Amino acid sequence: MRLLVLGGTEFVGRAIVEDALARGWDVTVFHRGRHEAPVGARVLHGDRAEEGGLTALETGEWDAVVDTWSDAPGAVAATARLLDGRVGHYTYVSSRSVHGMPSAPGADETAPTVKPALADEGEDYARAKRGGEVAAEEVFGERALFVRAGLILGPYENIGRLPWWLNRIARGGPVLAPGPRDLPLQYIDVRDLAAWTLDAVEKGLGGPYNLVSPSGHATMVELLEACREVTGSDAEFRWTDPQVIEAEGIRPWMELPVWLPPGEMHESLHQGNVDRALATGLRSRPVIETVADTWAWLRSIGGEAPQRPDRRSLGLDPEVERRVLGL
Repeated sequence: MRLLVLGGTEFVGRAIVEDALARGWDVTVFHRGRHEAPVGARVLHGDRAEEGGLTALETGEWDAVVDTWSDAPGAVAATARLLDGRVGHYTYVSSRSVHGMPSAPGADETAPTVKPALADEGEDYARAKRGGEVAAEEVFGERALFVRAGLILGPYENIGRLPWWLNRIARGGPVLAPGPRDLPLQYIDVRDLAAWTLDAVEKGLGGPYNLVSPSGHATMVELLEACREVTGSDAEFRWTDPQVIEAEGIRPWMELPVWLPPGEMHESLHQGNVDRALATGLRSRPVIETVADTWAWLRSIGGEAPQRPDRRSLGLDPEVERRVLGL
């Protein structure tokens, strides 16, 4: 299988490239040159946001392409048109955000989507992702696959969700643990996303697929206890009611990554329908494996995860945590 990955040096793209190489595929990575590509991949350089940035892709043929672009959809449109006739299948890594927020609990791929962004509009993430889907579909039709990922965790994470929890719990002591303890979580290990995506490419699947674990694959207490176990920490979880957290002005998802209190946003992000992906082979590894491997990776790079420049840093201010816990 000859695979072209557009953006294959960080997080999702890197996991896809590593999996494809492990399968013995012939992999080409097209990226801006800011990070090293996995060993074994062919490398092409270019910046899709600049004029003439696609020059390196003007020649060559591939069986499939995986596109991880998350900005203005004009880049997807231009790339799809350029590769038309030289690529057999186009996968666009999209997002469940295309359904808008909040969305109904149990929503599947047929739920309404937001209005797609125009070619040069990239500020609204959901609309930009939907615009990328439309751009790929206009050229590749049924040969376009949309991987509508949910919350993604695992090694190489450059958003800061699981790395923040791991580092906070590793420091030990009393930890503000957002309740309820048995709150169901829905996420996808980046390596499970990569495996399903490449399997889908081989099968020639097309159309949208919600790609995230079944709701409740893990709970909040299981995630935090896994972090304590793998770090060997003496952390003491102080389980705190959502009402108390809200009253203190602490922002879910941003200051307490992964966590959303029961309600509309939790229903949107942690209660989606993934029957279609499960029916086509999606498998989710145990939470302890995701946490342990992410911790091992963090330690291998000195403990601090890379941070995407277009995303805000996440996590709770230690002073705020101490105040809420009465320390």
